[in-house]
Amino acid sequence: MVSGMLSTPSSARRFAHDHRTLLLWTLGILIAIVAWDAGGQDIPLARAFGSANGFPLREQWFFVQVLHEGARRLGWLLVLLLALGVWWPWGVLRRLDVGERLQMAISALLALAAVSVGKNLSTTSCPWDLAEFGGVARYASHWALGVVDGGGGRCFPAGHASAGFAFVGGYFALRHKAPAAARWWLAAAVLAGLVLGGAQQVRGAHFMSHTLWTGWLCWTVGWLCDLGALALRPRLAALSLANDPPHAAS
Repeated sequence: MVSGMLSTPSSARRFAHDHRTLLLWTLGILIAIVAWDAGGQDIPLARAFGSANGFPLREQWFFVQVLHEGARRLGWLLVLLLALGVWWPWGVLRRLDVGERLQMAISALLALAAVSVGKNLSTTSCPWDLAEFGGVARYASHWALGVVDGGGGRCFPAGHASAGFAFVGGYFALRHKAPAAARWWLAAAVLAGLVLGGAQQVRGAHFMSHTLWTGWLCWTVGWLCDLGALALRPRLAALSLANDPPHAAS
């Protein structure tokens, strides 16, 4: 049980090793993203899909209706199902206690909120706003904090990619009781985020760095939620005993 993972010296060592590994992964991914930024790869990749005439696939039906509108609705439906699953568990959620199910739902919501706040504070404009791609803005790195580039801003990090990446937090909630399912869940969330971010890249709605930073931010929020859930585990265990249906422990 996760609630007893610090009850013995060996459990404490496993816990420390586990989170040290997660820290190394988090820092490694961060270094890779910073290297992408430092290498100035955003504009060259955007040029593969756009020109001075704009982005030809900006209004393409599949990218707009399926990978944008449809995926956005599907993401919110999954958030709703996770929220309902706290009290009425379904599928792999039946293997978790109520605290772990609550962690899955909350981590997704907090990841979405973190990305949304970042976007609303950002002065970075989208590729299709840039003069090089038929817009009016000049390019300014998202590291140039407070610099107004002449466009609409609010384009960093990538909000749409969070419809996939926001669910990576489920990996942390699942990994102790359903490790195989946790790996599949993580793979699906990462793949969804990359596909949705890639679709927006093709349309000119985001640079690749926007998508990569969204993925890292959602991963970090999920990990922090896991640490917070661990600290609250005794209270959540009591809530679980009071609310779990008999079959949830099977």
